[in-house]
Amino acid sequence: MALEVLEALDSARTQWYHVTAIVIAGMGFFTDAYDLFCISTVSKLLGRLYYFDPSTGKPGKLPPTINNIVTGVALVGTLTGQLFFGYLGDKLGRKKVYGVTLILMVACAICSGLSFGSSAKSVIGTLCFFRFWLGFGIGGDYPLSATIMSEYANKRTRGAFIAAVFAMQGVGIIFAGFVSMLFSAIFRSYYKAPIFSKDAVLSTQPEGDLLWRLVLMIGAVPAAMTYYWRMKMPETGRYTAIIEGNAKQAAADMARVLDIEIIAEQDKLTEFKAANDYPLWSSEFFSRHGRHLIGTMSCWFLLDIAFYSQNLTQKDIFPAMGLIDRDSAMNAIDEVFQTSRAMFIIALFGTFPGYWFTVFFIEKIGRFKIQLVGFFMMSFFMFVIGVKYEYLKNDNKNLFALLYGLTFFFANFGPNSTTFVLPAELFPTRVRSTCHALSAAAGKAGAMVGAFGIQYYTLNNDQRNIKRAMMILAVTNLLGFFCTFLVTETKGRSLEEISGEDGRESELTATPNDRVSGTHQDSRTEKM
Repeated sequence: MALEVLEALDSARTQWYHVTAIVIAGMGFFTDAYDLFCISTVSKLLGRLYYFDPSTGKPGKLPPTINNIVTGVALVGTLTGQLFFGYLGDKLGRKKVYGVTLILMVACAICSGLSFGSSAKSVIGTLCFFRFWLGFGIGGDYPLSATIMSEYANKRTRGAFIAAVFAMQGVGIIFAGFVSMLFSAIFRSYYKAPIFSKDAVLSTQPEGDLLWRLVLMIGAVPAAMTYYWRMKMPETGRYTAIIEGNAKQAAADMARVLDIEIIAEQDKLTEFKAANDYPLWSSEFFSRHGRHLIGTMSCWFLLDIAFYSQNLTQKDIFPAMGLIDRDSAMNAIDEVFQTSRAMFIIALFGTFPGYWFTVFFIEKIGRFKIQLVGFFMMSFFMFVIGVKYEYLKNDNKNLFALLYGLTFFFANFGPNSTTFVLPAELFPTRVRSTCHALSAAAGKAGAMVGAFGIQYYTLNNDQRNIKRAMMILAVTNLLGFFCTFLVTETKGRSLEEISGEDGRESELTATPNDRVSGTHQDSRTEKM
């Protein structure tokens, strides 16, 4: 029962509009990653500026609860935004809400840097308020970008295109490190200060208050640059046809971007919609797709516990790896520079390659195998770090840095990419955005476990606690390995075939009655 407009999308050759869609959606993820991860480069500076206590004899540091809120509040907003905009993406249309998320991101990135007041309470309070809403906008980008890209792409390269959109997250993380490093290097050259051990007060340059604000506000620039092009994109053909029921408009829109003639087939569309008219919260949905939904949600939840724990706590791990000096041997802006440089190096050589390995190999190896291997290797490397932490820290810092970088590589050439791709492919069109949102929100719930839980183990650089954190993350990744068996391979198949919307249902999408009667096998035979 395949519609001509859908077959045209599935069989289309790769052309300029595919590249345009990747860039437009990808710049959103570039901004998302920058905004979520740049806070790690300046959080220690916030501690020195607003929480210095001379009686401790140590540089100022954000209290554990405040640190976790500052770094984690955007994740709470992201989770909320994913659910809100994911639902609206199915109800109102992908395009209609796509621009709203970008406006929120631009406005709140600027406002984060303008956090007002001079006391710790007022500055941190307003910063957290705006970062929550920043995360809310970022959250909407997850289901909308993935869904739009999956519905535009052809079936031969769909996984690579969706992964390429997500790979811009790696570029955003690199850019967060680079911008922080560049600005801190400029500030450091103009505003020199003694290290903390020589002068506890003068080691914190007051100009650092401008530095962290500039770093946060830069996140508004790439988002603002793509707004016009997002608004120029037509609604996806699948949404217009299958959800709005407008075969003529879908055929016209897709004929324009594909530069071919497409027949509308309104009568066939009516039959198509009638055969797939069951709601999300129904027994039929769960019999067909419940296993997949549990699989995508659990894998993303477990992955993000480890992935965000790594990214948000790396500033605490860097001293142990020898990538930055002790805090007492640096002034405030020096600490930003060295933390940013270390983050940039790890991202460039560990994080970034993994994303693009996924782009290049996902259609050859498949999503399922990449996710399995990624989870297993992450678990292995974290287990080694946890068991041999003292040796790696004291006697072999180069090996420590290599192992730590490899965990990032296999996270991105692994589940961090595939958990984004699979929910955009496995579910029916009318609930695709919502199901992706549910999966992504489960991931952000895992990220919050990392931000509000695992970070407690690393804040004070206690060896036993860091070892414990690494062992916990190793077990978490191993659980993700086993949960991967709840999903199925999707490469080379159309979205309608994967979800069973075209009647060609697999063992995982057929209803129990179909399995007993064998009707799903009959439908396959008829089409052959």
